[in-house]
Amino acid sequence: MNQRRAIVSVIGKDQVGIIAKVTNVLADNKINILDISQTILQDFFTMMMIVDVADNKDLESLQKQLVKVGKTMNLNINIQLEEIFQAMHRV
Repeated sequence: MNQRRAIVSVIGKDQVGIIAKVTNVLADNKINILDISQTILQDFFTMMMIVDVADNKDLESLQKQLVKVGKTMNLNINIQLEEIFQAMHRV
């Protein structure tokens, strides 16, 4: 079973329903969450997820769905393939 991993990041003001709305988009797209970390710093919410997108052929559509949730909740939501994320964050 091949995995193709991506990083989902969510940042914004803490409010009810952030995790539910983001994970619903992933579930609707049949995307499995491999790892998740979330923290609240004062009243700012941050969440990083590693997800398996091997079965998802349309990452652009997924990004648009996540951005739409982000706009309705005033959050910054981003998804990047793991190899791109690692290349961008090399020191």
